[in-house]
Amino acid sequence: MRRRVSLVLLALAVFCAALAPLLRWYAYPRLAKIPPNQYQEVVLEAKDAILLDYTAGMEPKKVDKVTIVQTLKGNVEASEEIEASAGKDVVVWDTLTHIMGPDGKMVSQIPERYIFDAHTQEPVHATGEAVDGDPVRREGIEFKWPFFTEPRDYLYFDAQTRTSSPIHYVGPRTFHGMDVYYYEQTVPWTKVSLPKKMPIEGIDPATFEQSTGTSLWYKTKAMFWVDPVTGAPVNAEQVIEQEMRGGIAAGAPEGRLTVFAGHVKMRDDYAEYTRELVASNRVKVLALHTYAPVGLAAGGLALFGLALWLEARGRRPEEGFTV
Repeated sequence: MRRRVSLVLLALAVFCAALAPLLRWYAYPRLAKIPPNQYQEVVLEAKDAILLDYTAGMEPKKVDKVTIVQTLKGNVEASEEIEASAGKDVVVWDTLTHIMGPDGKMVSQIPERYIFDAHTQEPVHATGEAVDGDPVRREGIEFKWPFFTEPRDYLYFDAQTRTSSPIHYVGPRTFHGMDVYYYEQTVPWTKVSLPKKMPIEGIDPATFEQSTGTSLWYKTKAMFWVDPVTGAPVNAEQVIEQEMRGGIAAGAPEGRLTVFAGHVKMRDDYAEYTRELVASNRVKVLALHTYAPVGLAAGGLALFGLALWLEARGRRPEEGFTV
């Protein structure tokens, strides 16, 4: 009986030892991916900001708050179409950035389509990749870092300028009890396109820019606190400045008319929800990558030791036996 139990334990030990590396190096790379049907909404605010009043003589005014609502929706149908030709798991995110003034009225809207590899978060170039209706070819990451983010610089895509530049790893931080990596990116003054949807009805931005000789300029400092396991930011902030130059801004000081200036932060309730979501996903990723493989390996070793112990006891001569 003891020998039979030891054989069963030995078989279980072999099973656990074989399953541990299978989970880590076969299952994890295939199962750790962004779902194609993800939906998320985030509300950000810039308090005590400066905003151009288009209805009152095009004058910049200090306002209590500017609200930015960002929605992200996974387009399953589009991802399946691209996967057929790309030969890999692809995620398509349709996002919308809706900016509102203190009165709740729309200031601008900027849609995006972001196409990327579900496992690595590297961009996938396909028809439909765009910002505000303009085709783009992204290089580097946007919105999310790769799983098991490394403490190094990454190339990050800025949607306003439609360009990519390094986002620098500054160092480890503790954010609301979570161990995170902190990154910063600075985009200097750059001429950018006017949003296609603006608060002035009946004005085509391209026509407005050409007929008045007015151009829009932008600079920002972007800050991200990133969970290194999931690669998801648990907090994001931006210090943004936008101004019109030339044309209708000719009468402003130095020919510059402030369109927006403010420090954009997540609203407290959405920040808390984001942290909880990232913490939950972190456990799932670690369970597949670390906890289950290590636990199975340790369990297999323990079962193997127990099987050997039982086998050794089964081979001892019975007490009191004499020749």
